[in-house]
Amino acid sequence: MSGALIAQLLQLGGSILAILALWWLAIKLGLGGDVRIRDEDHVRQLAEDAIHGFAPEELVIDRAGMGALLRDAAGRVMLVRRHGGQFAARLLDSHSFTRLDRNFLTVANGEKHFGAFTLDLGEDAQIWASSLRRLGT
Repeated sequence: MSGALIAQLLQLGGSILAILALWWLAIKLGLGGDVRIRDEDHVRQLAEDAIHGFAPEELVIDRAGMGALLRDAAGRVMLVRRHGGQFAARLLDSHSFTRLDRNFLTVANGEKHFGAFTLDLGEDAQIWASSLRRLGT
Protein backbone atom coordinates (compact mmCIF):
# COMPACT_ATOMS: atom_id res chain seq x y z
CA MET A 1 0.00 0.00 0.00
CA SER A 2 1.22 3.43 -0.83
CA GLY A 3 1.54 6.19 1.75
CA ALA A 4 -1.14 8.30 0.00
CA LEU A 5 -3.70 5.46 0.17
CA ILE A 6 -3.00 4.91 3.87
CA ALA A 7 -3.41 8.64 4.53
CA GLN A 8 -6.76 8.66 2.72
CA LEU A 9 -8.00 5.63 4.67
CA LEU A 10 -6.94 7.24 7.98
CA GLN A 11 -8.73 10.44 6.98
CA LEU A 12 -11.90 8.50 6.08
CA GLY A 13 -11.77 6.56 9.36
CA GLY A 14 -11.26 9.76 11.34
CA SER A 15 -14.21 11.42 9.59
CA ILE A 16 -16.48 8.47 10.34
CA LEU A 17 -15.43 8.49 14.00
CA ALA A 18 -16.09 12.25 14.23
CA ILE A 19 -19.55 11.85 12.72
CA LEU A 20 -20.40 9.05 15.16
CA ALA A 21 -19.14 11.14 18.08
CA LEU A 22 -21.35 14.10 17.04
CA TRP A 23 -24.34 11.79 16.61
CA TRP A 24 -23.81 10.36 20.10
CA LEU A 25 -23.43 13.87 21.59
CA ALA A 26 -26.65 15.08 19.91
CA ILE A 27 -28.56 12.13 21.38
CA LYS A 28 -27.11 12.74 24.86
CA LEU A 29 -28.07 16.45 24.70
CA GLY A 30 -31.58 15.64 23.45
CA LEU A 31 -31.15 17.62 20.25
CA GLY A 32 -33.32 17.11 17.20
CA GLY A 33 -36.31 14.88 17.23
CA ASP A 34 -39.93 15.67 16.60
CA VAL A 35 -40.83 18.46 19.01
CA ARG A 36 -44.57 18.94 19.57
CA ILE A 37 -46.88 20.50 22.12
CA ARG A 38 -47.84 17.69 24.47
CA ASP A 39 -50.86 19.14 26.26
CA GLU A 40 -52.41 22.29 27.74
CA ASP A 41 -49.95 22.42 30.64
CA HIS A 42 -47.05 22.30 28.20
CA VAL A 43 -48.36 25.18 26.08
CA ARG A 44 -49.14 27.22 29.21
CA GLN A 45 -45.53 26.80 30.30
CA LEU A 46 -44.30 27.83 26.84
CA ALA A 47 -46.44 30.99 27.05
CA GLU A 48 -45.12 31.79 30.53
CA ASP A 49 -41.55 31.29 29.30
CA ALA A 50 -42.18 33.67 26.40
CA ILE A 51 -43.92 36.45 28.38
CA HIS A 52 -43.68 36.36 32.13
CA GLY A 53 -47.15 36.65 33.66
CA PHE A 54 -49.08 35.68 30.53
CA ALA A 55 -51.88 33.55 31.97
CA PRO A 56 -54.13 32.16 29.25
CA GLU A 57 -57.83 31.80 29.96
CA GLU A 58 -58.58 30.23 26.59
CA LEU A 59 -56.37 28.18 24.34
CA VAL A 60 -56.51 25.91 21.36
CA ILE A 61 -53.79 23.52 20.22
CA ASP A 62 -53.15 22.58 16.62
CA ARG A 63 -54.18 18.97 15.94
CA ALA A 64 -50.60 18.04 15.09
CA GLY A 65 -49.19 19.79 18.17
CA MET A 66 -47.12 22.18 16.06
CA GLY A 67 -48.64 25.37 17.45
CA ALA A 68 -51.32 26.96 19.59
CA LEU A 69 -53.31 30.13 20.13
CA LEU A 70 -53.82 31.47 23.64
CA ARG A 71 -55.90 34.37 24.98
CA ASP A 72 -55.45 35.98 28.38
CA ALA A 73 -57.91 37.99 30.51
CA ALA A 74 -56.75 41.27 28.92
CA GLY A 75 -57.70 39.96 25.47
CA ARG A 76 -54.11 39.58 24.28
CA VAL A 77 -53.63 36.68 21.87
CA MET A 78 -50.38 34.77 21.64
CA LEU A 79 -49.29 32.46 18.85
CA VAL A 80 -46.95 29.69 19.95
CA ARG A 81 -45.42 27.80 17.07
CA ARG A 82 -42.69 25.32 16.42
CA HIS A 83 -39.54 26.93 15.13
CA GLY A 84 -36.92 24.32 14.32
CA GLY A 85 -36.36 22.15 17.38
CA GLN A 86 -37.89 24.68 19.78
CA PHE A 87 -40.96 26.85 20.16
CA ALA A 88 -41.31 30.56 19.52
CA ALA A 89 -44.13 32.82 20.66
CA ARG A 90 -45.41 36.23 19.60
CA LEU A 91 -48.37 38.38 20.54
CA LEU A 92 -50.78 39.07 17.71
CA ASP A 93 -51.81 42.70 17.44
CA SER A 94 -53.90 42.66 14.29
CA HIS A 95 -56.21 40.35 12.39
CA SER A 96 -54.98 41.64 9.02
CA PHE A 97 -52.62 38.66 8.67
CA THR A 98 -55.34 36.09 9.44
CA ARG A 99 -56.83 33.76 6.85
CA LEU A 100 -59.45 31.05 7.42
CA ASP A 101 -59.72 28.03 5.13
CA ARG A 102 -62.27 25.57 6.55
CA ASN A 103 -60.53 23.95 9.54
CA PHE A 104 -57.23 25.73 8.95
CA LEU A 105 -56.38 29.14 10.35
CA THR A 106 -53.30 30.95 9.08
CA VAL A 107 -52.02 33.68 11.37
CA ALA A 108 -49.02 35.97 11.45
CA ASN A 109 -47.94 39.04 13.35
CA GLY A 110 -46.45 40.90 10.41
CA GLU A 111 -42.90 40.18 11.57
CA LYS A 112 -41.04 39.06 8.46
CA HIS A 113 -38.70 36.62 10.21
CA PHE A 114 -41.43 34.99 12.31
CA GLY A 115 -43.57 34.30 9.26
CA ALA A 116 -47.11 33.06 8.88
CA PHE A 117 -48.21 29.82 10.47
CA THR A 118 -51.14 27.56 9.63
CA LEU A 119 -52.90 25.74 12.45
CA ASP A 120 -55.31 22.84 11.98
CA LEU A 121 -57.90 23.74 14.62
CA GLY A 122 -60.85 21.72 13.36
CA GLU A 123 -64.21 23.29 14.20
CA ASP A 124 -62.47 25.77 16.52
CA ALA A 125 -60.83 27.49 13.53
CA GLN A 126 -63.97 29.50 12.72
CA ILE A 127 -64.47 30.51 16.36
CA TRP A 128 -60.89 31.73 16.72
CA ALA A 129 -60.92 33.48 13.33
CA SER A 130 -64.02 35.35 14.37
CA SER A 131 -62.56 36.33 17.74
CA LEU A 132 -59.33 37.56 16.16
CA ARG A 133 -61.29 40.23 14.31
CA ARG A 134 -61.37 42.17 17.58
CA LEU A 135 -57.60 42.58 17.52
CA GLY A 136 -56.24 45.93 16.46
CA THR A 137 -59.57 47.74 16.86
